[in-house]
Amino acid sequence: MIAIVDYGLGNVQAIANIYQRLNITVRRASTPAELAGADRFILPGVGAFDWAMTRLNDSGMREPLDAAVRAGQLVLGICVGMQMMGEGSDEGHLPGLGWVPGRVRRLTAPPGSVLPLPHMGWNDVSARPGGLFEKLEAPPRFYFLHSYYFEPTHQADVLATAEYPRPFAAAVQRDQVLGVQFHPEKSHGWGIQLLRNFAEAPC
Repeated sequence: MIAIVDYGLGNVQAIANIYQRLNITVRRASTPAELAGADRFILPGVGAFDWAMTRLNDSGMREPLDAAVRAGQLVLGICVGMQMMGEGSDEGHLPGLGWVPGRVRRLTAPPGSVLPLPHMGWNDVSARPGGLFEKLEAPPRFYFLHSYYFEPTHQADVLATAEYPRPFAAAVQRDQVLGVQFHPEKSHGWGIQLLRNFAEAPC
């Protein structure tokens, strides 16, 4: 069963609706007790890094999620949910979850140019074959809405990249911890297949 972590931020119901249409068992979890019994978790997120970390810490669900990661259970972070998996963010001051070594950086333009922020809209993604990106016609396209991106310490943790205008990590994976900067719940067939792949990935 998939538990979507509902700490007050993110498109929780949109993700749940997709899984319900796919006949995949899903639960919105807003308390530690509601996380119990799940074998994989989705951590969505929108807005500022520190606010998201504060809401998660105050929810009481941080500790059971940390325990799930230590136990090797599958976790998928979406947008700010992916950024929270790092060690910290240039956007704020609070420490992140520390599940994937790295830090969140602000998107920047090349010298002498101006970069509209946030990065909003559809982008092609260059991804490693298989896993989250199984059965996705290349290049898959996903919907992005962000001004910051996660920069992993280890290049081996980068699962996919996109460009705006420089390449950045569009998806990461370290062991059973996965994250995507884009919004699969807004990405039509590509996003639906990616969420199905997460649900069907071996535990």
